[in-house]
Amino acid sequence: MSSRRRLLCLAGLTAAGALLPSLARAQPDLSRPLGPTIAEAGSAFYRFERFALSSADGQRRYRVSLGIPRRSPPAAGHPAIVLLDGNAALAAIDEQQLQQLDAATPPLIVAIGYDTDLRFDVTARAYDYTPPLAAGQVDDEAARGRRGGGADGMLALIEQQVLPRVRGMAPVDADRLALWGHSYGGLFVLHTLFSGSSLFADYIAASPSLWWGRGVILQEEARFRAAAPVARRALWLMAGDSERRERPAAGTIRATPPGRAEMPPQALPELASRLRTVPGLTVELRILAGMSHGPMLPASLQLALRIAAGLVP
Repeated sequence: MSSRRRLLCLAGLTAAGALLPSLARAQPDLSRPLGPTIAEAGSAFYRFERFALSSADGQRRYRVSLGIPRRSPPAAGHPAIVLLDGNAALAAIDEQQLQQLDAATPPLIVAIGYDTDLRFDVTARAYDYTPPLAAGQVDDEAARGRRGGGADGMLALIEQQVLPRVRGMAPVDADRLALWGHSYGGLFVLHTLFSGSSLFADYIAASPSLWWGRGVILQEEARFRAAAPVARRALWLMAGDSERRERPAAGTIRATPPGRAEMPPQALPELASRLRTVPGLTVELRILAGMSHGPMLPASLQLALRIAAGLVP
């Protein structure tokens, strides 16, 4: 990485880090009602529209909020970023962040949430964001009264329903699409990349749940690395240094009841190191100081929006 690029990245991290002390103290409350978000409050820099979709099996309902910059689009169309956990993501975006985006090339914000008044639908996201289950593999979610393994259906929904609707509402630069997700959402981002999808230019995986399915995502990674070279893409891996300390200090994958496997603190850096050998793939690792798992959602989202706007090259 060039000296100039390092300085720009550090500047982006400094801007994103302005709120980190308060974020580090915050803990997510999955039962807390959503309340008004920036989409309802309104913005001087974005206008928001909303549409609803259903899953192919009719079991999940989605609330998609589209933030459209008030600036005229570039000739190629707006860059765009797809946000998983869209309810919680919208709750984490404020007017100051949108003003910062407006000073650059503001992206379309495609927040895919669920039709609920809560920030998270834990049952729906457990299915939508987790990789397919191999024959005979025990579903980690069963012990929690949920189902997993629906990530391919979610990717199809994004590609075949969400993005076509978005393109009908605003011009989109197909070469500047980004995907962001946190935790299970970060796992989905990795699965999307490892499945060979060329839909996105930037894959932003924050605090990905590498442990899920006893580390099945690492098997997908091995197949991905063994495959043909990929088109030019960028993978951004993010984690908080506090959540790394929460992991076991040694070992590779340690099984814990009920079938969960935890990763050692070096798992994400080692993943980044392996993936840097893939031709055509740029890999950036960001460890955010003072961040534990829950606060990484708003912290990583703030940085992801800056990436999509071209503020972090």
